[in-house]
Amino acid sequence: MTNGEIGAASQGAPVALQIDGEMTIYRAAELKDVLYGALHAAVAEARALTLDLSQVTEFDSAGIQLLLVARREAERQGSALHLVATSPAVREVFALTGLAARFEGVQP
Repeated sequence: MTNGEIGAASQGAPVALQIDGEMTIYRAAELKDVLYGALHAAVAEARALTLDLSQVTEFDSAGIQLLLVARREAERQGSALHLVATSPAVREVFALTGLAARFEGVQP
């Protein structure tokens, strides 16, 4: 999958999205639209959204905010947001902020 591409999944399986490159203030608006599009597709099909962040090269507070808002929106709509893979950049920020415990699939 490429950045912003929603992967095909079988019925009942989670909708998958891989984000590549920066997850920073410079791409926040673009990524918000992509993330919300994937989340709405997941909710419409009564599936969870899984994010693969293994190819994220930079991650800052805007990336944190995007994930927290997406997770809250998923829960509000009765869905779930799961992280299936994270890059060293994401893991470092999660370790510094203590956010690993707030997302399934993230090893502290």
